[in-house]
Amino acid sequence: MTERLKRIQGMAHRYNKLGVVKDETVASIDTAVNARKIPEVREMTGKQIKEVRARYNMSQAVLAMITGMSVESVSKWERNESKPNKAALRIINIIDAKSPDIFMV
Repeated sequence: MTERLKRIQGMAHRYNKLGVVKDETVASIDTAVNARKIPEVREMTGKQIKEVRARYNMSQAVLAMITGMSVESVSKWERNESKPNKAALRIINIIDAKSPDIFMV
């Protein structure tokens, strides 16, 4: 599907130069292609989540605040009593790869 979408993107850009395809359509196709480049959410065990938190010297409260979850939820993740939802897990993946500074304003 990605190769097909890239071909459509190329056609849209060529037709845009000819004035046949609108800029908004090209932008929409570009967005769809770029969205395919987002990495998959990597599952993590409670131990891995705790290791990420410890590496950056974060309390459970800080991780809870960054992920928009409760301290109780973070505690349950680390004890493998529950798993974070995909959105929270994506944030933890980003913290693991880049550091929590990316979320600090």
